[in-house]
Amino acid sequence: MAAPVDLELKKAFSVLQVKMIDTQQKVKLADLQIDQLTRVQKHAKITHTETAILPDNVRLYEGVGRMFILQSREDINNQLMDKQKTASEKIKELEQKKVYLERSVKEAEDNIREMLLSRRAH
Repeated sequence: MAAPVDLELKKAFSVLQVKMIDTQQKVKLADLQIDQLTRVQKHAKITHTETAILPDNVRLYEGVGRMFILQSREDINNQLMDKQKTASEKIKELEQKKVYLERSVKEAEDNIREMLLSRRAH
């Protein structure tokens, strides 16, 4: 009777390990996305700082794909502020998701530890 229990325990252990590895990969992906969005934020902030010192009536070229569009400084500054705001919101979402995933990994590790301890106890 111990053999079916051991087999079920091994199967559950394998499934738990796969889920834990998958979750760890999702955490790493979230970290990469946060880094990328942080760079977008910094770039937008630096560009905004550089354009803020220009006179109001200056028109600037904005690169769109392979074209350049002439726009007012105000339009470009608004776009940069929107870009910063959007990046901040996405970073907050990813941080929350990351915390949840890290908690899931910890719970999975605890479950694996419990399974191993209970197996050794029997």
